[in-house]
Amino acid sequence: MKEQIYTIPVIDAFKEDCECPFCQMFNKLENDAIDFVLGPSYMETDVREQTNKLGFCKDHLAKMYSKKNMLGLALMLYSHLDQVQQDMDKLIPNDTITKKKSLLKKEIPNTKVYTYLQEKNSNCYICNKINSTFERYIDTFFYLWKKDKNFVDLVKGCNGFCLEHFALIYNEARQKLKGASLESFNSIIVPLQTENLNRIKDDLDWFIKKSDYRFANEPWKNSKDALPRSILKINSLNIIEN
Repeated sequence: MKEQIYTIPVIDAFKEDCECPFCQMFNKLENDAIDFVLGPSYMETDVREQTNKLGFCKDHLAKMYSKKNMLGLALMLYSHLDQVQQDMDKLIPNDTITKKKSLLKKEIPNTKVYTYLQEKNSNCYICNKINSTFERYIDTFFYLWKKDKNFVDLVKGCNGFCLEHFALIYNEARQKLKGASLESFNSIIVPLQTENLNRIKDDLDWFIKKSDYRFANEPWKNSKDALPRSILKINSLNIIEN
């Protein structure tokens, strides 16, 4: 099948030698979103309105800070804090307690300010920007799986997936595929994941053995970076410096 603009990021990720192609896609989206927010586009009115409204999660604030664009980040945070303060100034004078039932059916009193700030803490402009595109990547993955045999062969040759993204496609397959197609998908994906988890375990095992003096002079094989690759496999966390 001829590559289309919307299929290229997915196909390119599966061509990479990595522990999870979906992590590759996600990390690219995340880096692009952070660069977008800290770049000139932030001065656009619609972007500023959204960042003022949504704010950022802890992880993405930390990652933006690491980019060293202190002025751009300061401008964003000043504008966001100003919006939050204006909203709070409107809420506090007439604040009332709303009651919310818990699972135990006890009424929990929440003020409007508390509810407002909880919503702020659960939103993130960058997360929203990433997730909306990443969901399309998942749809594209299954589209290519159904339509392109070459793509299926490409998936067969990958190093499996992190646990989070394996769970995602394993679950999504129930919605995207039916009958024989679903059975075929599972017959490929499950053994692929098992094989590559065993590979990671073998690399970790040898990494551990290398700390034993009896193996000190043995070659490292493929285990020197077994620890960061295992962390990515388990928790989707990339701690390998590019």
